[in-house]
Amino acid sequence: MMTVSELRGIQADLPLKTVAYDGTGEGLDPSPGDEKVFFFDIDNCLYDIETGISDMMTERIAAYGERIGIPKDKVADLTLGYYKSYGLAVRGFIMHHDIDPNHYDLHVDQSLPLETILKPDLNIRKMLLRLNMKKWAFTNANRPHAEKVLRLLGIHDLFDGLTYCDYSQPGFSCKPELNAYYRAMGDANVKRPELCYFVDDSPKNLNAARQLGWNTIHVVGSKGTVPESFVNDSHLVIRTIDELPSIIPSLFEKV
Repeated sequence: MMTVSELRGIQADLPLKTVAYDGTGEGLDPSPGDEKVFFFDIDNCLYDIETGISDMMTERIAAYGERIGIPKDKVADLTLGYYKSYGLAVRGFIMHHDIDPNHYDLHVDQSLPLETILKPDLNIRKMLLRLNMKKWAFTNANRPHAEKVLRLLGIHDLFDGLTYCDYSQPGFSCKPELNAYYRAMGDANVKRPELCYFVDDSPKNLNAARQLGWNTIHVVGSKGTVPESFVNDSHLVIRTIDELPSIIPSLFEKV
């Protein structure tokens, strides 16, 4: 079994196909295959929401809002409104405040102290190795943040590709907009929605995927509530990502 120290030594230049949402659908393979694909959200999914990273991100988004002139007593409601309306607060900042997305990224995503929080996760790595299908990271985050999280968790080399949001791309799409899912399917070279499996922490993101016919799993966090039936709103429900083999054992090699 690989040790934590060995995982930390995974080469930084391991190949990972990366594709940003550009909203055009151009450049997609015109003849996608019939291979099953498991799409994994990254934040609050591949690591537990109880890490506190989500709260840190919320604080930084609010601080950035104040930095660009939004009154302190209005910034929380405004940024939450942007998130609900556009899927990401940064899209609201771009649309309504004409910010430089790279400046936002520097002061929000890239300022998170991920190295002090995340570490290689041997359990998740073992689980992913048992999953005999294409594995694709599908995130609303930008590329540097997404790749950093995957590397810190020691699982970067196990993914066949990454579809992310390029904040600098005008009019970029993100979950839960349906175009984002169509784009991810094209990126991962899968045409039939019933061959798509998707795990995410966001009910809105899962509902959109379910609308397209994807198989969906909701990660609610280690302190979240799982119904006795393990099903809620047509989604399978687990607390943490390493519980996937227990809810859909047929997809995983037996130990």
